[in-house]
Amino acid sequence: QLQLVESGGGLVQPGKSVRLSCAANGFTLTYWTIGWFRQAPGKEREGVSCIEGSNTNYADSVKARFTISRDNDRKTVYLQMNNLKPEDTAVYYCAADTSGVRNAWNCLQQSDYNYWGQGTQVTVSS
Repeated sequence: QLQLVESGGGLVQPGKSVRLSCAANGFTLTYWTIGWFRQAPGKEREGVSCIEGSNTNYADSVKARFTISRDNDRKTVYLQMNNLKPEDTAVYYCAADTSGVRNAWNCLQQSDYNYWGQGTQVTVSS
């Protein structure tokens, strides 16, 4: 069974960068849509970025600051986060849609993602 494991979170100062990783346990992620989501304290979980094939999508709040990428050999999807702001503080989750419902146009929506990681905390604070 597919398992997703996020890593790379931690405490980071405003304006700095961090890269999150989403690794699958031996499964290739090449053909699946992978999404990054986050949930801040007291808020609902929201879509941050997603990748379908080589197509990507970003929430407006992170455009030009975050970059999603895929390393098929390492079976890992990355989220490079630059110029971090305190409002980026959240638990970040990666998720996989193995049923093929989500594409780059609608992959920021949470429904139809059938595998989720446990999340990694990112705290942006001075």
